[in-house]
Amino acid sequence: MKEKVYEFLKTIPKGKVVTYSQIAEYLGNKNLCRVVGNILHNNPDPIKYPCYKVVNNKGELSKNFGDGGIEVQKKRLIADGIEVIDYKVDLKRYRM
Repeated sequence: MKEKVYEFLKTIPKGKVVTYSQIAEYLGNKNLCRVVGNILHNNPDPIKYPCYKVVNNKGELSKNFGDGGIEVQKKRLIADGIEVIDYKVDLKRYRM
């Protein structure tokens, strides 16, 4: 399952985000959101597998972002061309 999650991350285009539930649905079970979160938190290579592009269903960034915290996630999203306001992204605009 981990490999599927990490491979999915590589398909997210520049300037787009996905939600935990989108990844869970890709895995075939929309109830796997927490499992997805745990997998992302233990990402072995955040550069190769861009977990910073994953937000919750409200577009909120992760308070527990595993690769440096929420500020690092925010900086990476901004560098990717995604506007972040109050640690939130507009899913209507940026969701893949």
